[in-house]
Amino acid sequence: MQHDLLNDALVQLRHADQQGRAKVEIHPANGLIGEVLRIFREHQYIADFAFHPDGQGGKFEVTLARRINSCGVIKPRFAVRGRELERFEARFLPAQDFGLLILSTNQGVLGHSKARELGLGGRLLAYVY
Repeated sequence: MQHDLLNDALVQLRHADQQGRAKVEIHPANGLIGEVLRIFREHQYIADFAFHPDGQGGKFEVTLARRINSCGVIKPRFAVRGRELERFEARFLPAQDFGLLILSTNQGVLGHSKARELGLGGRLLAYVY
């Protein structure tokens, strides 16, 4: 029984990258996973991904770029203001300007650098480095 689809998806990505696989299928799929994968692609943590409907929620086929050292969800999903992002960077990322926090904001799902640029806060969803 799956409770956190985003966590399951990130664990599948991390394990596939550690095992040296070039592709991984993530299923079931949802919109939040798609948005997180889009941000991973923008920051070159994955090479590409595609959605394939299968009548049971669909699946994402992800082509890895072999750049993920670690990734995971942040639980509980802390509410964070734009000026508090540095505190959470220090907590979840190994070094300054290394890695990415992913936030759900009122402007959509964003990386922490873009959220800081726009002066937005939101809920922390995940990290990757």
